[in-house]
Amino acid sequence: MSKQFNVPPVVFPNSTDDRRRRLPTAPFQPPNSSTPGLPFLSFDVNSAAASTSYSPAPQFPSTIVGIGGGATGFEDEPPLLEELGINTKQIYQKTLSVLNPFRIKHHLHEDADLFGPFLFLMAFGLFQLLAGKIHFGIILGWVTMSSMFLYVVFNMLAGRSGNLDLYKCLSLIGYCMLPIVILSAISLFMPQGGLAVMVLTGAFVIWSTRVCTRLVVELASCGDEHRGLIAYACFLIYMLFSLLVIF
Repeated sequence: MSKQFNVPPVVFPNSTDDRRRRLPTAPFQPPNSSTPGLPFLSFDVNSAAASTSYSPAPQFPSTIVGIGGGATGFEDEPPLLEELGINTKQIYQKTLSVLNPFRIKHHLHEDADLFGPFLFLMAFGLFQLLAGKIHFGIILGWVTMSSMFLYVVFNMLAGRSGNLDLYKCLSLIGYCMLPIVILSAISLFMPQGGLAVMVLTGAFVIWSTRVCTRLVVELASCGDEHRGLIAYACFLIYMLFSLLVIF
């Protein structure tokens, strides 16, 4: 026996009025005021460009604000060499003071530096290289040991009143190496092992010894009463470097 189901009839719209009523809305079309819904975000480019206000690009001032709060320009900044602790004018004046062993300006060497001694040591190694000797490592090692030797000798002589530090010893020995550097340059044009080289070497060693002794005595306290022993230590140091030139 068959069952009957009550299904409501399906009605298809045939009239044009019904089609006009049920036209689908276009995408991104804002609803009219009569239709409730969520607020719509407009995607119109022209309206968005008109409604958007761009802030002007930031303008940086031409001055730099320092740590203390003051404004300083780029022209007021110190040079790069001066920021690195390299004073070329002071190095030039120290070099001239070493070149004149009879008028030594010891006040120029109160501020110790290592850039000038490093230049002299590299020049010494370069002249030795031109002579066929590679002594860069030996020179740097001997300068370090010589500075420690002078530091220990002076502080043992001066006791607790000694004020000569290792940094200043290294600076003084490096600057007083300038006569030995000149000797190494002159020895390139002279025969090795001759009497003239020996006499010239002795003169330049005495030159370096006199300058270094005078600077140590003037810059360190209690140095005048131990001048002879300080001069002997300096003589041994520069005689050691002169052996690299002779042999």
